[in-house]
Amino acid sequence: MGINISLNSGYSSLFSGMMTGSSTGSASMSNLLADYTSIKNGSYGKLMKSYYGSMQKSSTASTSTKNSSGNMLERILEEKKNPKVSKDVQEANEKLVTGLSTMKTSVSALQNDATYTDTKNGQSAADKVVSAVKAYVSDYNNVVNAAKGSTLTSKTAYVANMMSSTAKNADKLSEIGITIDSRGTLEINEAKLKAADISKVQELFSAKDIMSYGSMIASRIQFAGTTSATNTTTDSTGTNNTVASGAAGLKADSKALASDELFAKIKDSNGNETDKYDIDKIFATAKSFVSNYNSMFDKAESSSNSGVLANLSYIREKTASSANTLKQFGISVDAKGRMKIDEDTFKKSDMSKVQEFFKDYGSSIATNASLVDYYMTTQANAANGYTSAGAYNVQGNLRYADII
Repeated sequence: MGINISLNSGYSSLFSGMMTGSSTGSASMSNLLADYTSIKNGSYGKLMKSYYGSMQKSSTASTSTKNSSGNMLERILEEKKNPKVSKDVQEANEKLVTGLSTMKTSVSALQNDATYTDTKNGQSAADKVVSAVKAYVSDYNNVVNAAKGSTLTSKTAYVANMMSSTAKNADKLSEIGITIDSRGTLEINEAKLKAADISKVQELFSAKDIMSYGSMIASRIQFAGTTSATNTTTDSTGTNNTVASGAAGLKADSKALASDELFAKIKDSNGNETDKYDIDKIFATAKSFVSNYNSMFDKAESSSNSGVLANLSYIREKTASSANTLKQFGISVDAKGRMKIDEDTFKKSDMSKVQEFFKDYGSSIATNASLVDYYMTTQANAANGYTSAGAYNVQGNLRYADII
C-alpha cells in the first residue's frame, strides 16, 4: 500500500511531523494520509496503538516477541497433532453412531416374517408394514443427514454405499410409495404405501435374497457398526495385504478359468490330441476360485473403501444372476453369498459348457477382483470416496456426488 514504516524511524517521522506542524511535516503528513485514505479497516488506529505500546515496552520486547511467536508455533503444532473437532461435528458423529444403531432395528423389522402376518391382538399385517416402513424412512433420513456433517469417514463411506443401493432400487421403492428427493433423503406417499401389496415390500427387504435392497442395507449397517465414534477429524482406512491377496488369487483363478489353455485337450503318448479334458486340473482351479472368492468377501466386506465396496457389489450381482448356471456345475451360493463346490457334480459336468460359461463370467469377475486388489493395496487411503475438493462421491452414482 506504499507504506513502509519502522518503529524507530517511520513512527518518529510521522509523529514529529504531527507535533511540529512544519511544512515538511505537513507534506509528510499529507502523503501519509493520502496512503491511509485507502485503508478503511482500522489499520491507522492499530498503527497508533503499536507506536505507543512500543514506547512503553522495555528493551526486552524483541525477546518477548520471539518467545510469544515460539509459544504460538507450539500451540499450532499441538493442534495439528491433536486436532479439535467442533461441537457441531461431535454432535453429527454421535447422531450418526446412534442413527445407525436405530436403523439396524428398523431394517430388521422389515426383514422379519412376523411383520407381514396379522397378530392376535387384531393388528393387521398391512398396518404393521406401514408402521415399519415409516420407521425405516425416518431412521434412514436421520443417518443420511448426520453423515453430511460427520467426519467419521469409515462410517460415511457405508452411508454413501447405502444411498447408492437406494438409488439403484428407486423404481421398486417408488412402487410402494417411497421416493428419493434432491438431498438423497426419502419421502413417503402414505396413501400409496397403504395401497401397496405388502408382498412387494417383503420381497424388497427380503433377508433370504442376498441381493435384495434390504439385505444390501443391512450389510452396510453391520459393517458401519464395527467402528466407533471418535473426536478425531477422520478415521480412515488403511491397506490390508491379507484381503488383497484373496482378491489377487481370485483374479488369477478367474483368468485361468476363462483361458483356452486350461481347457486344452489331453494328448496321448504319441502327442496326438484326444477328446478328453484334464478334469482334475480344471477342478483344482475351480476349487481354488471358490476358496479365493470366499476369502476375499470374508475380509473385504468390512472395508470402508468405496472402490472396494462398489466392485464387491458388482461381483455379487454377476454371481447372483449366474447362480442357476453355477449350480449346474456343482457350485452353489448360500444366503451369505459364499460359494461351495461339489466335486462329483463338477467333474461330471460338460467341460465345454464350463469353459463357455467362464469365458464370460470368469473374465468379468477377474476385472472386478483386480480392482478390489488395486484399491486395497495402493489406493486404500486415496480412494476412500472423497473428491479432491473434500466432497463425497458415490462411485457409479453421479446423482449423489457431493451430497456428503
